[in-house]
Amino acid sequence: MFTIIGAIFTTVCVIMGYVLHHGNLAVLWQPTEILIIGGAAVGSMIMATSPYIMKAALARSIQAMKGTGINKAAYIELLQCMFELIKMASANPISIEPHVENPEGSEIFKRYPAVLHNHHAIDFICDTLKVQIASSLSPYDLEDLMNADLEIVTEEEHTLVASINRVSDALPGLGIVAAVLGIVITMGKLTQGKEVIGASVAAALVGTFLGILFSYGYLQPLVAKVESNLKEEMRFMVTAKICLLAFAKGVNAKVCAEFGRRSIPAEFRPSFKEVDEATANAGKK
Repeated sequence: MFTIIGAIFTTVCVIMGYVLHHGNLAVLWQPTEILIIGGAAVGSMIMATSPYIMKAALARSIQAMKGTGINKAAYIELLQCMFELIKMASANPISIEPHVENPEGSEIFKRYPAVLHNHHAIDFICDTLKVQIASSLSPYDLEDLMNADLEIVTEEEHTLVASINRVSDALPGLGIVAAVLGIVITMGKLTQGKEVIGASVAAALVGTFLGILFSYGYLQPLVAKVESNLKEEMRFMVTAKICLLAFAKGVNAKVCAEFGRRSIPAEFRPSFKEVDEATANAGKK
């Protein structure tokens, strides 16, 4: 939501400043310039990335407008979910197998939509618990396994952010391309009078303006928001990792939740009392 508000605020301020300088708004409407810049930007991204990255970039850009949904309540749900799973696994490891094999049909995961609807987190939790059920890995080996999983996710995130960032960096140059084409067109109008030439040059310069505005006014902030969202999701998974690692060391479910709580960023971290009450009520909703 704040991303959309910021984009609107940027647009309004730029337009208001232009109007206050007695600018003609009609001159800024240059659909052909937008076509050149936007089309070239999309085309360059298609050339530089895979369909998977293209799809992920679109999905992440849309998510940046809505937010990740990760907040204090989501972290409490995660700790409750981990508490239930670990408590059940401590009593009988095989009993959690149906839950980790089919999380969408699990009554435990259904109680915690913030976990169930987080694709990376649910896969990470279930895959790790499957390993713990299937074999007796040492906590050190299990941590190496989880770190390898998180490193791959981080690498994919860096690739995604870098791909969007390259497009953003290219936009000012693509704006110049549009402006140069406008000047080429202007050269064919030199005999048509000052008014026609002036309007044509103004239209050409709008290409440079749009390229710079799209890059630094919209896409760069969007990239920063995407990167911030990815870091939020990674911290969410790290909290799950801390709980799972504590379980592998033989810690009881209540203390596993406390291990997880202390890994939560201060912005979203619930108090000890809140987690104690949440775990006491786990499974009752």
